[in-house]
Amino acid sequence: MTLLYIVAGTLAGGLLSVLIAASLTLAVLGRLVRHFVSLSVGVLLGTALLHVLPEAFESGVDPHRLFATLLGGLMFFFLLEKAEFYRHGHHHEGDGHGHEHHFDEAQAGRGGWSVLVGDSIHNFCDGIIIAAAFLADVRLGVVTSAAIIAHEIPQEVGDFIVLLNAGFSRRKALLYNALSGLASVVGGVLGYFVVEPWQALFPYLLVAAASSFVYVAVADLLPQLQKPLPWRDTTSQLAWIVVGLALVSVAKALLGAH
Repeated sequence: MTLLYIVAGTLAGGLLSVLIAASLTLAVLGRLVRHFVSLSVGVLLGTALLHVLPEAFESGVDPHRLFATLLGGLMFFFLLEKAEFYRHGHHHEGDGHGHEHHFDEAQAGRGGWSVLVGDSIHNFCDGIIIAAAFLADVRLGVVTSAAIIAHEIPQEVGDFIVLLNAGFSRRKALLYNALSGLASVVGGVLGYFVVEPWQALFPYLLVAAASSFVYVAVADLLPQLQKPLPWRDTTSQLAWIVVGLALVSVAKALLGAH
């Protein structure tokens, strides 16, 4: 049953965000992606700091080891993104970030396929994270899957538009993004068979998952929101972050998570 939960969670995390990105027009995506980014910040930080990390620290493992794992995880994802294997590009023309015209076309010109390769590796890592969460606790797996879906939406929006600007048709961009999303399922299934026998590793894997969420939120998403804006836009950003935090809290209450 746990394996079915993992497959369902990874399918949702890997494909739902792709379908959402593909179902909207470019104009609508341009207007919504800023809100998705703010929402993702709240969901990721709330899931990591209010749910996943407490679960790991309540396991009884030496906190010094867990904090060392957290630090190592942050450095790992930093290096992985440096190597362009864990990219979180959410930028696109019309998103209000002030890029020059044809910014995405230039990005895609450096390799639309590299976007898909990096995204596949990223999705594979997400799959392992989801598997570890479900193996630790089904309720934790649900919340973790929801957090991954939330932060995948703005990423897939960015990837989808970059692929379109790279010359992919809408159908091909959807197909290749969907195939990339299936790497999450592969990571989840592999994680189930590799991680399941090693119960003692679960707290460390949960901390590694939390480090991924914190890194994405702090190193990638928040900097996108730091551009000076009118107070109304800043208030809107803060409101969406609070909504993300509230969603995590509501999910915990509904699932009866501790």
